[in-house]
Amino acid sequence: MIALKINQNIDKHTFSAMEAERINAIQILHHGTGKGNEYLGWIDLPARTSDRLQDDIIRTADYLRSVSECVVVVGIGGSYLGARAVISALRDDFTNEKPKIIYAGHHLSEDYYADLLQYLDTVNYSVIVISKSGTTTEPAVAFRLLKKHCEKKYGPSEAKNRIVCITDARNGILKEIAQKEKYVTYEIPDDIGGRYSVLSPVGLLPVAIAGFDIRALLTGAKDMQDQCTNSKNSIASRYAMYRNYFLKQRLNVEILSVFEPKLHYLTEWWKQLFGESEGKEGQGIFPVSMTFTTDLHSLGQYMQEGQRIMFETFLSVASPKKECVISFEENNEDKLNFLAGKRISAINNAAEEATILAHQQGNLPVMKITMETLDEKSIGALIYFFEYACAVSAYMLGVNPFNQPGVETYKKNMFTLLGKPD
Repeated sequence: MIALKINQNIDKHTFSAMEAERINAIQILHHGTGKGNEYLGWIDLPARTSDRLQDDIIRTADYLRSVSECVVVVGIGGSYLGARAVISALRDDFTNEKPKIIYAGHHLSEDYYADLLQYLDTVNYSVIVISKSGTTTEPAVAFRLLKKHCEKKYGPSEAKNRIVCITDARNGILKEIAQKEKYVTYEIPDDIGGRYSVLSPVGLLPVAIAGFDIRALLTGAKDMQDQCTNSKNSIASRYAMYRNYFLKQRLNVEILSVFEPKLHYLTEWWKQLFGESEGKEGQGIFPVSMTFTTDLHSLGQYMQEGQRIMFETFLSVASPKKECVISFEENNEDKLNFLAGKRISAINNAAEEATILAHQQGNLPVMKITMETLDEKSIGALIYFFEYACAVSAYMLGVNPFNQPGVETYKKNMFTLLGKPD
């Protein structure tokens, strides 16, 4: 399913001492005795997501697919990144499959919204808005624009059939709007924070609309849940321990490197997951991602010979889903016949192994996480793997994995500048 390998000499004395920290963090997590213990609903979410809920999500997705050339997913941070990560990893790069998935509410670019509304004039569309409170500025602004456009284009009655809200079960502005307008609504569980919500309706509905198997996604997550919760020696908890070991060696930055561009948004979700969970109280490992081989031609020099402030985790896909082979050319003008007959994946794998070796030679500590292939089951397992590892890692640091108090600072300053009433 998921494999972890470390290519680094470890100080056995320091590492052995950290075993107690790892086991203690696991016990805090499983017993619910740590900071933020009111947000532990994600731990058994794959196992307790009912068939009835899955069937209902699939029915809603099928309806929206039938009436939409595109679906706009409105959300920011964990309210959209997880879904975008899964969809980007699974969808073909040049597909014309409908509906097209478009994202809004994750920035405040005026040009983008002007272009989006102009585009929506030309296509049939639906909207999914995801926000627990309904008050986060970026998605609230986007939803106001889209709600008005949808009602103007289709009329208020038909617009109600094209807007779905995923929000708090009982409270919040978006919940009030959804009840008033009688939108189809799905709940974000009270005990699950945004960045841990991708395996809830927050992620499941957009993924189902994109045409992917949410049952297989949850099955993969359930398999990893069983591995993590039934063993004190899971690979996810060991990944958490390796991270904290490197931090003790004054390596404060983790690079998540991928050789598959389809994983770009998964690395974006990973950055938010670990950044918001660990970066507080002067603690935390700074999460950064790179996409190789592209970034080898921009940041490769620094990675090889720059400051040793980082360690690197490679996220690797063992088997591609498709095949593309280099041809043999008689004149060999481009001097590439030494690659003739090889699959592109074989060349990419060689580049990956060469990079790992080079970075080790440059005294850069390296770990490697390998997933079998890019399918729903493997991605579901990987999502749970990172969620569990993040919680353990944060508890090893002694911080609350589930809050983000620092995010409120920019919001307060922005509201003051904009003259928002108290």
